[in-house]
Formats: sequence, C-alpha cells, structure tokens
Amino acid sequence: MAQQPEHSDWWRDAAIYQVYPRSFADGSGDGTGDLAGVRSRLHYLAELGVQAVWFNPWYPSPMADGGYDVADYRDVDPAFGTLAEAEKLIAEGLELGIRTIVDIVPNHVSDAHPWFAAALAAGPGSPERDLFHFRPGRGESGELPPNDWRSEFGGCPWTRTVNADGSPGQWYLHLFAAQQPDLNWHHPQVRAEHESILRFWFDRGAAGVRIDSAGLLAKDPALPDFTPGREPHPYVDRDELHEIYRSWRRIADSYAEPRVLIGEIWVPDTERFARYLRPDELHTAFNFDFLARPWGAAELRASVDATLAAHAPVGAPATWVLCNHDVTRTATRYGRADTGFDFAAKAFGTPTDLPLGLRRARAAALLSLALPGSVYLYQGEELGLPEVEDLPLERLQDPMHLRSGGTDPGRDGCRVPLPWSGAEPPYGFAPPGVEPWLPQPADWAALTVEAQSGDPDSMLELYRAALRIRREAVGGGFGWLPADPGVLAFRRAGGFRCLVNLSAEPVALPADGAVLLASGPLTGGRLPVDTAVWLNGS
Repeated sequence: MAQQPEHSDWWRDAAIYQVYPRSFADGSGDGTGDLAGVRSRLHYLAELGVQAVWFNPWYPSPMADGGYDVADYRDVDPAFGTLAEAEKLIAEGLELGIRTIVDIVPNHVSDAHPWFAAALAAGPGSPERDLFHFRPGRGESGELPPNDWRSEFGGCPWTRTVNADGSPGQWYLHLFAAQQPDLNWHHPQVRAEHESILRFWFDRGAAGVRIDSAGLLAKDPALPDFTPGREPHPYVDRDELHEIYRSWRRIADSYAEPRVLIGEIWVPDTERFARYLRPDELHTAFNFDFLARPWGAAELRASVDATLAAHAPVGAPATWVLCNHDVTRTATRYGRADTGFDFAAKAFGTPTDLPLGLRRARAAALLSLALPGSVYLYQGEELGLPEVEDLPLERLQDPMHLRSGGTDPGRDGCRVPLPWSGAEPPYGFAPPGVEPWLPQPADWAALTVEAQSGDPDSMLELYRAALRIRREAVGGGFGWLPADPGVLAFRRAGGFRCLVNLSAEPVALPADGAVLLASGPLTGGRLPVDTAVWLNGS
C-alpha cells in the first residue's frame, strides 16, 4: 500500500473535496456515478489542489436516503463498484497526495441490514430487538406512537411493525426515514460493532471518517416526550456521546499516522459544541453556522468571531464550508432576497438573481479559503453550478420531498451529476446517449470542466488559483483590519490580506500591497461590490 503523505496534522488546514459518488463521474456507463469514475478523475482533483476527498456513503444500500441507509458497512454497493476498487482508489489517491475520508453512519442502519431483519423475525422481548428502539404503542390498543418526537425529515419518527400472525406489533424509532431504524447506543454490541468498522476502513488506508448525525446517537433510555427548553434533550447532544467518541479517538490515535474524526454536529451552544473537539475526542466538526449565515458583513464577521472563539479553548481548528449535498447551492442561495439557509424555509418557486449569486459565490470562495482552519468544497462548487430547481417531480428521489407531501423541493437539486465536457447532456458524466440518474439542464455547456479550463475568468480557474495560493502563501495568524462599513478585512501571516466588499458601493483598495487574486475585475483602484481580493505586502 502507498505511504501516507507527510504532515501528520494535515487536517488542521486542509482543503477537502466532497464527492457525492452517484453524481461525480460514471465509469461503468449505467448513468450512475461510481468509484471507477472517481478513479478516472483523480488527476482532476490533484490539479484542483485539494489535500483530501470525503466520500458520501458508498456502502450497499437500498438508497432510500441516498446511501445513508446502510445495509453493510464493510463493502461497496455494486452500483458503485467493489471493495477492491475502493482499496485501489484509496491507494491511487495517496500516490497523488490525496487522502480519503469515508462516511460513517452510526445513528441508524438500513431496514435491509441483517440486524434489523433478525430483530423483526425474533419478535418482542428478544435480544435482537435490544439493538434498536422497539416499544409498545400508547393508546387503548397500542395504536399511538410511543412518544411525540418528530422525524428530522418531518412527520412521526415511529413505524409500527406487524407480528407473525398479522396483528399490529411494536413500534420502532427512526429519526430519519422509516427505512432507517435507529440503533440503541446503550447496547455494548452496537459500540463494539462500530469500533470494528472504524478499524476495517483505517486498516485499508482511509485517513479518517466523517461521522453523520454525530450529535444524535444517544437517547434517553426512557424515550420521554419532548418538552421544549428542558435539558438534557432526549436525543440531541447528550453527555453520553463523549465517551463514545473518546473510545473512537483511542482507535484513531493507535495508527502510525493517526486517523482523523470529523463530526457532523448541529449544536447552537458554542460551549457545548467545543466539548466535542477536546483533545481526546473529535479532531474537527462542520461549521454549519457559517454556512447558514446570510450574505452580510456583520453576520459573517460575527460567525467568524464566534467560530474562532469556540475552537480556541480546545485548540481545535475551525472548518469553513459554503455548501454540501444537503444544502441549496451557493450561487443560487446568494442570489435570493434571503441569502441565509434554513431547511424549514425551502420552497418551490423562490426567485433567484443568478448572476448576482454567482458574483457573491466567487467572493465567498476567496473569503472561506482565506480563513484559518480547514475548508470543505462540495463537488461542482468549483464550477459555479446552480441549484437545479426544475427537475421533473416524478424524478425526485429525496425523502425530504416525499415526506413533506410535496411541499419541500428536497435536496436533489444540489445532487445533479457534474458536467465534464461537451455541449449537451450527459456532458461527459456518462457515455453519450446514457441518461444520468438525475437529469442535467440543457444549458450547462458553458459550465463544464472542459469549457472552464484555461478561461482565466471562470469559476474553475478561480478555485485552482486560490487553492494554489492558499497552499503557498496563506497560513498562520489571524486578525481583523480597520475597514469601511460593510467590508470584511483581515490579515494572516506574512503580509497576506483578504478584503471582501459586502457594502452597497465600491471602496478604495489599500495603496500598499500587490494583488494576488480577485474574485472579479478591479477598476480604478477600487474594490467593487460583492467582490473579494487577496493582497500581499505590508
């Protein structure tokens, strides 16, 4: 196996690229992205300038929730390839200096997982059911759910089973889709199984894991009704989680190059958020506060300040991300009247000024890449892809759309397959004439990798230049600089400065310092509205 690249604390300032395997590149020609497709594009990622790739789940799955309903954590879904291909992908990435981060989904499994099948077959009171949360219903005949919790996807998080004789049975908990039964993390077998899964992928060269829904694993064993304001929460951010992640950290640290633990944690209390990043727990966690903030100087500065302040006491690096596989794409979101992000606010028919959104997305790219810590780049953001909001309703697959009764557009719009080359779909994602699993817009020819490569004004070349300069000239220190109202200005070590104009008027550029990179044209020594610039010098 290839050696890991040098720099054991690489994760502190890495640029990490997120691959949604179904939509990255199709190597088999069936319209679905796969590991063969990723392997064929590794040189693209190396040229882009990222240090690691995080893969959304590639495990065997019925795909009830885009692969987050896992049936087998130690294999690869045939739609994506084989375990041997995953091992080759990890090794080939390392040869190019790119580490691999795999997705771990510990809160739940697929209803096709052998454990759940055994639990259904074994019946009430069995040891097999103890691995999950099975409960009798309330009401005269058990016809009501065991508690009043709400699913993360909307609606009731309980589904009732049917006994062998056809009579109504117990209910089981699923904080997400009904096909994703929650595991009982108070059971030692559940903990031992996931520790074994970590070792399985670490032994195959994975440099780390991204932990899905990391703040939801532990539940109050009594499964009480939810009372707003009462602490602790019955299933969010419970104290029992920390010992789970301490045990994972011991495993991660046992390797010659320690593996990295990255948490997906939505915790508004910054002090409680930082507890997950203590030196014996997770290495980093996603910064959802920055992602969700509207495009405004005061809002973004407040998020940066709060983020750095939360991480400082535990010595953990901050993370910065503009978009991911669950979130409206940046170019679309920043072109709306409300530029923040809230799942509850998603709706069909929201007006968007795409040229405005793209200009802001370019500036936001330089902002996020200049901040101290690590940065995550969701596939297609480097191409300036917009959210696809006119997908045929019959093609939508996201359970968020289905469980909303059709009112929520869901997340399929940010998961449309990438355009690589050519003038019409499938744009090199799949062989000519093969229809991708989600349809691509007919007007994406100018957004392909082929069309943008070599064009100095393209989003792709902006990202390539920014990632190169980031590696060579950005690092160390951080401090805000005096600036006009509505302007974010800060310095890093070595004289590097970043200025972002979020005001309503162009502002004067500093007289000193050379321009390293700008998100848009600079005219007359002024920084235009919704534009960012990197400067070098005193």
